[in-house]
Amino acid sequence: MGTQHTYRVIVRGKWDGLSEAARARLLAEVEQHGLAQMQFTPEGSLSYDAALKSFTYRYVIVSDAQDGEEMAAALAEEKAENALSAAGYGFRDLRSFPTDMDTMKVNRKRR
Repeated sequence: MGTQHTYRVIVRGKWDGLSEAARARLLAEVEQHGLAQMQFTPEGSLSYDAALKSFTYRYVIVSDAQDGEEMAAALAEEKAENALSAAGYGFRDLRSFPTDMDTMKVNRKRR
């Protein structure tokens, strides 16, 4: 096992073929999945709005640095697919945007 890096991964997708029951459940919980609740977590943080057009998951993924951002993105997409499928939500067009937090440069303001 090599060096571990922490990645923040945003997985974006679109709702697709939602049943009436799924739509009703999502709309009933929309206030719990708004902008104020967005955070990066290992289990994933789902956000969407009442239009039910698209959604975003935010994940913290820890994996080997040698596997790179591509592996972190694939792991996050797999987690999102599993969570959405388990909840019975239809989706499509998943896209991932990983950031390696261990190599990220922080620009500090000079005094």
